[in-house]
Amino acid sequence: MRHRQHGMTFIGLLMILALVGILAYAGIQLVPVYLNYMKLTRTLEQVAVEFKGDTPDPGRIRTALDRHWTIEDITGITPKEVEITREGDGVVMHANYSQAVPFLGNITLTATFDKTVPIE
Repeated sequence: MRHRQHGMTFIGLLMILALVGILAYAGIQLVPVYLNYMKLTRTLEQVAVEFKGDTPDPGRIRTALDRHWTIEDITGITPKEVEITREGDGVVMHANYSQAVPFLGNITLTATFDKTVPIE
């Protein structure tokens, strides 16, 4: 009678652990970038709530954005890079940026973000 061995070899286990480790390391590197994006979206939405029902000029919006940027400590984009345009009866704030994070050696991970918030 032949007995077949079931399961995975030690080398196979090491390969899977290496792959899981690389993915976990990438996740750890990207978490601060996504937390920064969440702070940015929260800031844009708070400014939109501040000016709701009002048709503010872009200077007042930039001042409010700059104040929130200082409090939230947002990196990767400045308040001056947020596009503020008038559309119809309201104003629209648009933030579009990319942030690169070093990964392994000369390999980087790049996350691109695009957020539009209307002020109605």
